[in-house]
Amino acid sequence: MKNKIIVLVTLLALLLAAGVTGCKRKAHDQAQLEKVRVVLDWTPNTNHTGLYVAQALGYFAEQGLEVQIIQPGENTAEKIVASGQAEFGVSYQESVTIARAESLPIRSIAAIIQHNTSGFAALASSNIKSPKDFEFKRYGSSGWPSELAILRQVMHAADAFTDSIQIVSGVYDFFSTIGKDIDLAWIYYGWDGVQAKLRGIDITFIPVRDLDPVFDFYTPVLICNEELINLRPETVKTFMAAVAKGYNYCIAQPAQAAKILLKAVPELDPALVEASLLYLKDQFKADAPRWGYQKPEVWQRFAQWMHQKRIIPIGVIAEDAYTNEFLP
Repeated sequence: MKNKIIVLVTLLALLLAAGVTGCKRKAHDQAQLEKVRVVLDWTPNTNHTGLYVAQALGYFAEQGLEVQIIQPGENTAEKIVASGQAEFGVSYQESVTIARAESLPIRSIAAIIQHNTSGFAALASSNIKSPKDFEFKRYGSSGWPSELAILRQVMHAADAFTDSIQIVSGVYDFFSTIGKDIDLAWIYYGWDGVQAKLRGIDITFIPVRDLDPVFDFYTPVLICNEELINLRPETVKTFMAAVAKGYNYCIAQPAQAAKILLKAVPELDPALVEASLLYLKDQFKADAPRWGYQKPEVWQRFAQWMHQKRIIPIGVIAEDAYTNEFLP
């Protein structure tokens, strides 16, 4: 009996010791996580869901990272990443191309959405069905660099009188202005298009990529500081492994991903988040061989177009602006 008691006490002591050691190891591992920051392009929305999933489900921690998701504030994500105030960021192919032309040391490391899901939108009752119908209408502009050049090009291709359109500047909200101050605007279907459907607002949507292949550029993308790529490539690799896992989760389980985003950002509209992710699940990867993949021709043709339109002062080499190197 004494021997049995001794054995039980010994086993209990070993188990307790193992538990304490495990807790210490866990605390030690937590302390050893590499801290990095990722800055969003705008306020949190469904484009960012993969980041929040990777954070909530521990994908970053599995890769040895502690990731802080921050918002840009007064500065742009491109400048914040270029200056080293954040290691990673959310941007757009257009913005990265402009940054490269200005010698900002950033590169795109993944396409969050495989094809451009934005385009021109108008109330169906306005009878605007093509760029030809843009003549003598009021266009609500948010003022991003290539917007008006694209507008005029698609109108010109449709033999529309480009000088007839009235530009209304400073328009950032589609629903408060459409049919009142403006007749058409540029929207992202995955957010405003889905929202219009939920609100029962009948719109006509003209995808810009259907008007000219050159406008099927990547928007949004994930960016990284070039110094980080050169000095700490393993950090970039582990970050991308976790993020890719997060977006693949969004593709496979959009309803669960919506719950994760809503828990992190409770001020968002649940119905909009759920419907948006149901739409985006087929857009994140689409026809690409894997999530995040970027084609050289997409980068090259839009950079050439931007140079031709004098949106950028110098040409940008596509291979300098993006990389697929860190995709899992």
